[in-house]
Amino acid sequence: MLAYRIDSFGTPPNLIETPLPVPGGGQIRLRIEACGLNFADLLMIEGRYQDTPEPPFTLGMEVAGVVDAVGPGVQHPHPGDRVALFGGQGGLAEYGVFEAARAVPLPESMSSTVAAGFQIAYGTSHLALDHRARLQPGETLLVLGAAGGVGLTAVEIGKLMGARVIACARGPEKLEVARRAGADHLIDATNADLRAEVKALGGADVVYDAVGGAQFDAAFRACNPEARLLTIGFASGTVPQIKANHLLVKNLTVMGLYWGGYLTFRPEALTGSLAQLFAWHAEGKLQPHISHVLPLSAVAEGLELLRNRTSTGKVVIEIPG
Repeated sequence: MLAYRIDSFGTPPNLIETPLPVPGGGQIRLRIEACGLNFADLLMIEGRYQDTPEPPFTLGMEVAGVVDAVGPGVQHPHPGDRVALFGGQGGLAEYGVFEAARAVPLPESMSSTVAAGFQIAYGTSHLALDHRARLQPGETLLVLGAAGGVGLTAVEIGKLMGARVIACARGPEKLEVARRAGADHLIDATNADLRAEVKALGGADVVYDAVGGAQFDAAFRACNPEARLLTIGFASGTVPQIKANHLLVKNLTVMGLYWGGYLTFRPEALTGSLAQLFAWHAEGKLQPHISHVLPLSAVAEGLELLRNRTSTGKVVIEIPG
Protein backbone atom coordinates (compact mmCIF):
# COMPACT_ATOMS: atom_id res chain seq x y z
CA MET A 1 0.00 0.00 0.00
CA LEU A 2 1.04 3.65 -0.40
CA ALA A 3 1.83 5.79 2.66
CA TYR A 4 3.23 9.31 3.15
CA ARG A 5 6.10 8.59 5.54
CA ILE A 6 8.64 10.54 7.59
CA ASP A 7 12.03 8.84 7.93
CA SER A 8 13.72 11.52 10.03
CA PHE A 9 12.88 14.97 11.38
CA GLY A 10 13.67 17.90 9.13
CA THR A 11 13.72 15.88 5.92
CA PRO A 12 10.85 15.91 3.40
CA PRO A 13 8.35 13.06 3.77
CA ASN A 14 7.94 10.68 0.85
CA LEU A 15 5.12 8.62 -0.66
CA ILE A 16 6.37 5.03 -0.49
CA GLU A 17 5.16 1.43 -0.67
CA THR A 18 4.73 -0.21 2.75
CA PRO A 19 3.31 -3.56 3.89
CA LEU A 20 -0.42 -3.81 4.62
CA PRO A 21 -0.79 -3.44 8.42
CA VAL A 22 -2.49 -6.10 10.55
CA PRO A 23 -4.82 -4.99 13.39
CA GLY A 24 -3.91 -6.17 16.89
CA GLY A 25 -6.07 -6.53 19.98
CA GLY A 26 -8.62 -3.73 20.26
CA GLN A 27 -7.69 -2.35 16.86
CA ILE A 28 -9.36 -1.94 13.48
CA ARG A 29 -7.91 -1.66 10.00
CA LEU A 30 -9.43 1.16 8.01
CA ARG A 31 -9.63 1.42 4.26
CA ILE A 32 -8.93 5.17 4.29
CA GLU A 33 -11.03 7.26 1.93
CA ALA A 34 -10.00 10.74 3.08
CA CYS A 35 -7.56 12.43 5.47
CA GLY A 36 -7.69 16.01 6.71
CA LEU A 37 -4.49 18.05 6.81
CA ASN A 38 -3.64 20.13 9.87
CA PHE A 39 -1.02 22.70 10.84
CA ALA A 40 0.22 20.13 13.35
CA ASP A 41 1.37 17.98 10.42
CA LEU A 42 3.90 20.68 9.54
CA LEU A 43 5.16 20.73 13.13
CA MET A 44 5.46 16.93 13.13
CA ILE A 45 7.74 17.02 10.09
CA GLU A 46 10.11 19.18 12.16
CA GLY A 47 9.63 17.17 15.37
CA ARG A 48 8.10 20.20 17.13
CA TYR A 49 4.58 18.93 17.86
CA GLN A 50 3.75 17.85 21.43
CA ASP A 51 2.60 14.37 20.37
CA THR A 52 5.11 13.60 17.63
CA PRO A 53 6.10 9.91 17.51
CA GLU A 54 9.63 8.79 16.77
CA PRO A 55 10.34 8.29 13.04
CA PRO A 56 9.65 6.48 10.88
CA PHE A 57 5.90 7.08 10.88
CA THR A 58 3.06 8.02 8.54
CA LEU A 59 1.61 11.52 8.69
CA GLY A 60 -2.13 12.23 8.88
CA MET A 61 -4.06 12.89 12.09
CA GLU A 62 -7.76 12.58 11.21
CA VAL A 63 -9.34 10.16 8.77
CA ALA A 64 -12.58 8.70 7.49
CA GLY A 65 -13.23 5.48 5.63
CA VAL A 66 -14.58 1.94 5.80
CA VAL A 67 -13.58 -0.67 8.39
CA ASP A 68 -11.69 -3.38 6.49
CA ALA A 69 -10.76 -5.79 9.32
CA VAL A 70 -10.90 -5.98 13.12
CA GLY A 71 -8.47 -7.36 15.67
CA PRO A 72 -9.16 -9.66 18.63
CA GLY A 73 -11.66 -8.38 21.19
CA VAL A 74 -13.27 -5.74 18.98
CA GLN A 75 -17.07 -5.66 19.38
CA HIS A 76 -17.66 -2.43 17.48
CA PRO A 77 -17.33 -1.25 14.78
CA HIS A 78 -17.79 -4.06 12.27
CA PRO A 79 -16.18 -4.65 8.88
CA GLY A 80 -18.02 -2.56 6.32
CA ASP A 81 -18.95 0.22 8.77
CA ARG A 82 -18.20 3.82 7.79
CA VAL A 83 -16.34 5.64 10.55
CA ALA A 84 -14.23 8.70 11.27
CA LEU A 85 -11.48 8.81 13.85
CA PHE A 86 -8.61 10.85 15.23
CA GLY A 87 -5.54 8.63 15.15
CA GLY A 88 -2.85 11.27 15.66
CA GLN A 89 -0.80 9.70 12.86
CA GLY A 90 -1.13 7.10 10.10
CA GLY A 91 -3.88 8.78 8.08
CA LEU A 92 -2.07 9.65 4.86
CA ALA A 93 -2.12 6.10 3.53
CA GLU A 94 -4.38 3.71 1.70
CA TYR A 95 -4.91 1.66 4.89
CA GLY A 96 -4.28 2.31 8.55
CA VAL A 97 -4.54 0.50 11.88
CA PHE A 98 -6.16 2.44 14.73
CA GLU A 99 -7.71 1.91 18.16
CA ALA A 100 -11.32 0.78 17.76
CA ALA A 101 -12.40 2.91 20.73
CA ARG A 102 -11.62 6.06 18.76
CA ALA A 103 -13.94 5.24 15.85
CA VAL A 104 -17.06 7.38 15.50
CA PRO A 105 -19.91 6.10 13.28
CA LEU A 106 -20.60 8.42 10.37
CA PRO A 107 -24.11 9.67 9.66
CA GLU A 108 -25.42 8.88 6.19
CA SER A 109 -25.59 12.60 5.46
CA MET A 110 -21.82 13.10 5.82
CA SER A 111 -19.32 12.14 3.14
CA SER A 112 -15.89 10.80 4.05
CA THR A 113 -14.30 13.92 2.57
CA VAL A 114 -16.27 16.18 4.90
CA ALA A 115 -15.81 13.82 7.88
CA ALA A 116 -12.03 13.73 7.45
CA GLY A 117 -11.83 17.48 7.94
CA PHE A 118 -14.56 17.76 10.56
CA GLN A 119 -13.34 16.33 13.85
CA ILE A 120 -10.32 18.43 14.81
CA ALA A 121 -11.52 21.77 13.43
CA TYR A 122 -15.07 21.64 14.74
CA GLY A 123 -14.11 19.64 17.85
CA THR A 124 -11.44 22.15 18.84
CA SER A 125 -13.73 25.15 18.47
CA HIS A 126 -16.73 23.61 20.21
CA LEU A 127 -14.73 22.28 23.15
CA ALA A 128 -12.89 25.61 23.46
CA LEU A 129 -15.93 27.86 23.28
CA ASP A 130 -18.41 25.68 25.18
CA HIS A 131 -16.42 23.61 27.66
CA ARG A 132 -13.50 25.97 28.36
CA ALA A 133 -14.62 29.56 27.77
CA ARG A 134 -18.33 29.01 28.57
CA LEU A 135 -19.30 31.43 25.80
CA GLN A 136 -22.71 32.98 26.51
CA PRO A 137 -25.40 34.34 24.17
CA GLY A 138 -24.91 38.06 23.59
CA GLU A 139 -21.18 38.04 24.38
CA THR A 140 -18.66 39.33 21.84
CA LEU A 141 -16.32 36.72 20.40
CA LEU A 142 -13.15 37.82 18.57
CA VAL A 143 -11.71 35.14 16.26
CA LEU A 144 -8.13 35.56 15.03
CA GLY A 145 -7.24 33.62 11.88
CA ALA A 146 -10.96 33.51 11.18
CA ALA A 147 -10.72 31.91 7.71
CA GLY A 148 -8.36 29.09 8.71
CA GLY A 149 -9.13 25.47 9.47
CA VAL A 150 -10.15 26.00 13.09
CA GLY A 151 -10.85 29.73 13.01
CA LEU A 152 -13.67 29.40 10.51
CA THR A 153 -15.40 26.79 12.65
CA ALA A 154 -15.07 29.12 15.67
CA VAL A 155 -16.94 31.80 13.72
CA GLU A 156 -19.68 29.35 12.77
CA ILE A 157 -20.05 27.75 16.21
CA GLY A 158 -19.79 31.07 18.04
CA LYS A 159 -22.65 32.44 15.97
CA LEU A 160 -24.66 29.25 16.55
CA MET A 161 -24.14 29.70 20.31
CA GLY A 162 -25.59 33.21 20.16
CA ALA A 163 -22.45 35.34 20.27
CA ARG A 164 -21.72 38.51 18.32
CA VAL A 165 -18.70 37.50 16.23
CA ILE A 166 -15.79 39.70 15.12
CA ALA A 167 -13.69 37.93 12.49
CA CYS A 168 -10.08 38.92 11.86
CA ALA A 169 -8.37 37.54 8.73
CA ARG A 170 -6.04 38.67 5.96
CA GLY A 171 -7.58 40.14 2.82
CA PRO A 172 -11.09 40.55 1.41
CA GLU A 173 -11.38 37.00 0.06
CA LYS A 174 -10.74 35.40 3.45
CA LEU A 175 -13.01 37.92 5.18
CA GLU A 176 -15.80 37.05 2.75
CA VAL A 177 -15.46 33.39 3.73
CA ALA A 178 -15.77 34.41 7.40
CA ARG A 179 -18.78 36.60 6.63
CA ARG A 180 -20.56 33.68 4.97
CA ALA A 181 -19.85 31.59 8.09
CA GLY A 182 -21.78 34.10 10.19
CA ALA A 183 -19.35 36.85 11.26
CA ASP A 184 -21.06 40.10 12.26
CA HIS A 185 -17.98 42.33 11.92
CA LEU A 186 -14.87 41.94 9.75
CA ILE A 187 -11.34 43.21 10.40
CA ASP A 188 -8.59 42.95 7.78
CA ALA A 189 -5.44 41.92 9.62
CA THR A 190 -3.29 43.12 6.73
CA ASN A 191 -3.37 46.77 7.75
CA ALA A 192 -5.81 47.19 10.64
CA ASP A 193 -5.20 48.63 14.07
CA LEU A 194 -6.71 45.53 15.66
CA ARG A 195 -6.86 46.89 19.19
CA ALA A 196 -8.53 50.14 18.15
CA GLU A 197 -11.08 48.48 15.88
CA VAL A 198 -12.10 45.88 18.48
CA LYS A 199 -12.35 48.55 21.18
CA ALA A 200 -14.53 50.64 18.86
CA LEU A 201 -16.86 47.65 18.57
CA GLY A 202 -17.19 47.44 22.36
CA GLY A 203 -14.25 45.14 23.19
CA ALA A 204 -14.02 41.36 23.33
CA ASP A 205 -15.47 39.04 25.97
CA VAL A 206 -13.86 35.91 24.48
CA VAL A 207 -10.82 35.75 22.19
CA TYR A 208 -10.18 32.66 20.06
CA ASP A 209 -6.56 32.78 18.92
CA ALA A 210 -4.99 30.33 16.49
CA VAL A 211 -2.39 32.90 15.36
CA GLY A 212 -0.39 34.22 18.33
CA GLY A 213 2.25 36.91 17.93
CA ALA A 214 1.29 40.56 17.51
CA GLN A 215 -2.39 39.75 16.94
CA PHE A 216 -2.64 38.11 20.36
CA ASP A 217 -1.00 41.15 21.97
CA ALA A 218 -3.47 43.53 20.29
CA ALA A 219 -6.47 41.36 21.16
CA PHE A 220 -5.26 41.07 24.76
CA ARG A 221 -5.35 44.85 25.06
CA ALA A 222 -8.85 45.02 23.54
CA CYS A 223 -10.43 42.69 26.11
CA ASN A 224 -13.26 43.65 28.40
CA PRO A 225 -13.00 42.94 32.15
CA GLU A 226 -13.37 39.22 32.90
CA ALA A 227 -12.67 38.28 29.29
CA ARG A 228 -11.40 34.78 28.48
CA LEU A 229 -8.59 34.29 25.97
CA LEU A 230 -8.25 30.88 24.29
CA THR A 231 -4.81 29.94 23.00
CA ILE A 232 -5.41 27.44 20.18
CA GLY A 233 -2.20 27.64 18.14
CA PHE A 234 0.58 29.86 16.88
CA ALA A 235 0.36 30.02 13.09
CA SER A 236 2.36 33.26 13.13
CA GLY A 237 5.34 31.33 14.51
CA THR A 238 5.53 33.52 17.62
CA VAL A 239 4.33 32.34 21.03
CA PRO A 240 2.99 35.33 23.03
CA GLN A 241 4.56 36.26 26.35
CA ILE A 242 1.80 37.23 28.80
CA LYS A 243 2.28 39.80 31.54
CA ALA A 244 0.62 38.43 34.64
CA ASN A 245 0.03 41.89 36.13
CA HIS A 246 -2.15 42.78 33.13
CA LEU A 247 -4.26 39.70 33.82
CA LEU A 248 -4.76 40.96 37.34
CA VAL A 249 -5.81 44.50 36.44
CA LYS A 250 -8.68 43.41 34.14
CA ASN A 251 -9.45 40.09 35.83
CA LEU A 252 -8.63 38.25 32.59
CA THR A 253 -8.28 34.51 32.11
CA VAL A 254 -5.98 32.90 29.55
CA MET A 255 -6.66 29.22 28.88
CA GLY A 256 -5.15 26.68 26.54
CA LEU A 257 -6.98 24.11 24.47
CA TYR A 258 -5.34 20.99 23.06
CA TRP A 259 -8.21 18.96 21.68
CA GLY A 260 -6.34 15.67 21.33
CA GLY A 261 -5.26 15.78 24.97
CA TYR A 262 -8.83 15.10 26.11
CA LEU A 263 -8.54 11.57 24.72
CA THR A 264 -6.18 10.71 27.56
CA PHE A 265 -7.61 12.54 30.60
CA ARG A 266 -11.29 13.28 29.86
CA PRO A 267 -12.49 11.45 26.75
CA GLU A 268 -16.18 11.84 27.64
CA ALA A 269 -15.91 15.61 27.14
CA LEU A 270 -14.54 15.07 23.66
CA THR A 271 -16.99 12.37 22.63
CA GLY A 272 -19.94 14.35 24.01
CA SER A 273 -18.81 17.38 22.04
CA LEU A 274 -18.52 15.35 18.83
CA ALA A 275 -22.00 13.91 19.35
CA GLN A 276 -23.40 17.45 19.55
CA LEU A 277 -21.47 18.50 16.44
CA PHE A 278 -22.63 15.52 14.36
CA ALA A 279 -26.20 16.26 15.46
CA TRP A 280 -25.87 19.91 14.41
CA HIS A 281 -24.49 18.81 11.03
CA ALA A 282 -27.36 16.36 10.53
CA GLU A 283 -29.79 19.21 11.30
CA GLY A 284 -28.12 21.40 8.66
CA LYS A 285 -26.77 23.89 11.22
CA LEU A 286 -23.10 23.45 10.22
CA GLN A 287 -21.73 23.96 6.72
CA PRO A 288 -18.12 22.67 6.58
CA HIS A 289 -15.89 24.64 4.22
CA ILE A 290 -13.20 22.75 2.31
CA SER A 291 -11.14 24.97 0.02
CA HIS A 292 -8.95 22.24 -1.51
CA VAL A 293 -9.44 18.52 -2.17
CA LEU A 294 -6.25 16.85 -3.41
CA PRO A 295 -5.04 13.31 -4.20
CA LEU A 296 -2.51 11.41 -2.09
CA SER A 297 0.18 12.24 -4.64
CA ALA A 298 -0.29 15.96 -3.88
CA VAL A 299 0.13 15.95 -0.09
CA ALA A 300 3.20 18.21 -0.33
CA GLU A 301 1.13 20.76 -2.23
CA GLY A 302 -1.58 20.59 0.44
CA LEU A 303 0.92 21.11 3.26
CA GLU A 304 2.36 24.10 1.40
CA LEU A 305 -1.12 25.66 1.33
CA LEU A 306 -1.17 25.43 5.13
CA ARG A 307 2.40 26.69 5.49
CA ASN A 308 1.69 29.77 3.35
CA ARG A 309 -1.75 30.28 4.91
CA THR A 310 -3.35 30.48 1.48
CA SER A 311 -6.13 27.94 2.07
CA THR A 312 -9.45 28.68 3.76
CA GLY A 313 -11.29 26.20 5.95
CA LYS A 314 -9.86 22.70 5.47
CA VAL A 315 -7.53 20.97 3.03
CA VAL A 316 -8.50 17.32 2.56
CA ILE A 317 -6.66 14.47 0.83
CA GLU A 318 -8.90 11.98 -0.96
CA ILE A 319 -7.64 8.40 -1.30
CA PRO A 320 -9.79 6.49 -3.81
CA GLY A 321 -9.99 2.72 -3.61
